[in-house]
Amino acid sequence: MIILSSIILVFILFISGIRIVRPTERGLIERLGKYKKFANPGFHWIIPIIDRIYIVNVTEQMVNAEPQEIITNDNLNASVDAQVYFKVKSDEESVKGSIYNVNNYKLQIVSLARTTLRNIIGTLTLKSANSERGKINAELYNTLHDETESWGIDIVRTELKEIDPPKDVQETMNKVVKAENEKIAAIDSATAAETVADGVKRAKIKEAEGYKQSKILHAEGEAEAIKLVNEAADKYFVGNAQLLRKLEAVEASLSNNAKIVVPTGTELVNIIGEMAGGILPLERKPKKN
Repeated sequence: MIILSSIILVFILFISGIRIVRPTERGLIERLGKYKKFANPGFHWIIPIIDRIYIVNVTEQMVNAEPQEIITNDNLNASVDAQVYFKVKSDEESVKGSIYNVNNYKLQIVSLARTTLRNIIGTLTLKSANSERGKINAELYNTLHDETESWGIDIVRTELKEIDPPKDVQETMNKVVKAENEKIAAIDSATAAETVADGVKRAKIKEAEGYKQSKILHAEGEAEAIKLVNEAADKYFVGNAQLLRKLEAVEASLSNNAKIVVPTGTELVNIIGEMAGGILPLERKPKKN
């Protein structure tokens, strides 16, 4: 009976001393309050009551620096919020630092982030704080990285979530932005209208130039035609036939409301008369002295 009781007691002690460290964790084992050894992922057994194990998560974690009111350099209260992403390094010294060098490293990271944001944004105006988010993030990251290094913490990144002005200031800023957008839209509309008007103007100028050029080309073509006919008449016709051929060429080129005046006393008048069905030429009246 005593032996059975002893076996049961040993079994209970053994079961109660089993500790499993997961791959995402590391452990520190203390014995009677003193550091004894580092626990990597896997099976570990500790002596109940005498030994104690601290489990530390070594994956990436996030803490939120809760929104706080910060007075900017231009005496405005800005609501500022940020997030910090970090992880405990997985080596033995870093894990020991996260346990022995700081009390509750998550809480301390939040407190440090809030203090750093007050120091940075307190030197900036509200406008510059909103326009220099990248600079604020960089300064916050560098400060946290330097201060938490002895804690075995690796700061992965920081994200400045919002920098909100007071409600009345926000409403004024919204009105300014709206007015600026309306101004830009009006300028764009005027520019577009000017562009359209300029295009219409250019099109009309090109149309007029084209009409002018067509008239010039048409006139030049008629002149060239008359020239060619005259040259052909001089070459292939003689006498009145030559004159008649030239006259036909001129008449054809001036077919629209054309008028031809031929002086009397020439053989060409008789020829034209015969072609017109016996129309007699007009006699010249003598000039009065």
